[in-house]
Amino acid sequence: MEVMSRVSQTFALSTAALLLMGSLSACSTPPTPDATAQALAQGLGSLDFSAVPLADQDAASISAELTTALEPMIKTPRTVSLESVEVDEASEKPKTATASYKITWDLDSSDVDWSYTTTAALVFDDESKTWQARLDPSVAVPGLEKDQYIAKKSVAATRGDIRGNKDQALVIKRDVLNIGLDKASSTEAEWESSAKALAKLLDIEADPLVQRVAAAGPRAFVQAITLRNDQTQTIPQEKFDQIPGVLVQHDAVPLAPTRSFARPIIGSFGEATAEIVEASKGTVKAGDKIGLSGLQKEYQDTLAGTPGYTISIFDKDKKPVERLLENAPVDGKDLQITLDRDTQMLAESILEETTSDSALVAVRPSDGAILAAASGPSTNPANTALLGKYAPGSTFKVVTALAMLRNGDTPKSVVNCPATVSVDGKEFKNYDGYPTSALGKIPLSEALAHSCNTVFIEGALKAKSPALAEAATALGLNVDPATGAASFIGAVPNDSTGTELGANGIGQGVVQSSTLGMATVAASVANGATVTPYLVADPKPAAPVAAKKPLTAQEAKDLASMMAEVVDHGTLKDLNKIGGKPVIGKSGTAEYDAERNAHAWTIVTQGDLAVAVFVSDGSGGAQTAGPIAKKFLTEHK
Repeated sequence: MEVMSRVSQTFALSTAALLLMGSLSACSTPPTPDATAQALAQGLGSLDFSAVPLADQDAASISAELTTALEPMIKTPRTVSLESVEVDEASEKPKTATASYKITWDLDSSDVDWSYTTTAALVFDDESKTWQARLDPSVAVPGLEKDQYIAKKSVAATRGDIRGNKDQALVIKRDVLNIGLDKASSTEAEWESSAKALAKLLDIEADPLVQRVAAAGPRAFVQAITLRNDQTQTIPQEKFDQIPGVLVQHDAVPLAPTRSFARPIIGSFGEATAEIVEASKGTVKAGDKIGLSGLQKEYQDTLAGTPGYTISIFDKDKKPVERLLENAPVDGKDLQITLDRDTQMLAESILEETTSDSALVAVRPSDGAILAAASGPSTNPANTALLGKYAPGSTFKVVTALAMLRNGDTPKSVVNCPATVSVDGKEFKNYDGYPTSALGKIPLSEALAHSCNTVFIEGALKAKSPALAEAATALGLNVDPATGAASFIGAVPNDSTGTELGANGIGQGVVQSSTLGMATVAASVANGATVTPYLVADPKPAAPVAAKKPLTAQEAKDLASMMAEVVDHGTLKDLNKIGGKPVIGKSGTAEYDAERNAHAWTIVTQGDLAVAVFVSDGSGGAQTAGPIAKKFLTEHK
């Protein structure tokens, strides 16, 4: 322990002069108390008083008493400096003096200190001709008495909420029940059997709970599970009461509307793991509850705020006696996101029973707000909606169509749609079941409506790879994400040639997109300008680099007119009976292996809503993803 000392200027002469004077006139003048006062400063710093002259007190006992009193804060850096020594000139036998000390605790890494002054009584012993200290616990902390101790207690800040579209309460404190085994209220012989019985009642694995119960202290509460308050309605309280030691505690923790609500995005909140505590280098302590994943983790500092603390004197029964210091917590701030509660829950309910990984993303074209980003099925823990990287199949033809428009075509341009086309010796063909009536010379709009592969392969080859990448950027696809959350938009290279470039033109090859990315393409068309999707509204994420050649209103109008024909009489004609504002869209299928297993896609817009649907294993975009999009638009309000 570092100890700093400073002798008061009460004595005008130097210490050396004082010592010399004391030796010349020892018979009439006692020595100064400075040496004893300084030794006591050292003792207060180290809590070792063996070198301090004491008046009728045992140094070891004093050390033990103060060490116990300061034990809860013993690891907190502390300095002790001697401020002054005042001799009571009116005192005779015994001669007395008062030593004053400044004690400073370095409470945390932000240079916040706790400083105070204490005093110690010194008395001159005529027999030994020395100044001796008379100590009590208050010399370490003002007001501290025998059998008391001081402790610093953390005061939690109120965690901010996660709020959604129109300030909806998405993640707020909700009532829960912490269910576990209180070892202190049961016997050692009952611990294992109670843990097994509780595990069976809760339908959880028994062995891990039994092991945690065995490893915990004899008076510990070992939590088995945390349930929303309404989840225990099927388990009567008497069932818990029949198991020795089982305790059901009421609590409130930050939770979303349902257990599955946007879980891959919002993430989880709970007790810090041992790995997190170790990696934090002291900023997170065992038992702290923090964001463990998703937005809860990424915005932990924003949501959590700054905890406060109190320092108090406690008696031997751990009851507070006096508060010495208080530092109020700074509450966390709300995180504003764009998810709409009803829209997200509708999307999740539709995907719940899908048989392979799936996603549905809904974007508001007018401002890019992500209203829903659902990943299915219910057993899928991955964030497929925002992070899935897949070949977008024929939905990418909207991008290729833009490159063709910029290369001189119009929706009415007559293009050739042969059954097959060869590129560098590789033959490409249209999908099985492509209508023969749409082969040969047809308008570009019809090529998109019926999804003619050969037209868009040739279109990509003529436009060249840089133009295709530029068109993707103009539609918001080929950009770095600026959503404020972990996400991937898309990737379209600008250096592909030959068969790779041809395949890129129909959304195969090496182009990739997330479901969010294709929803952004649709949103840009509906908006009439490039859309930048975002999920976090406050704090606002940094804007992405703008497209060098952004989408124009006329380009968007041309694309929208062609996508309208897809729904009117093309591959998505099953959607043309949806009521309300007109629907435009594009379906897509992307084969991903030699067995011709395929991803199914559909993108649609209606009014100020753009939607992309993805199903990892489907029979075709129109057949598998199309009905999902139709159901969503029909039920969305």
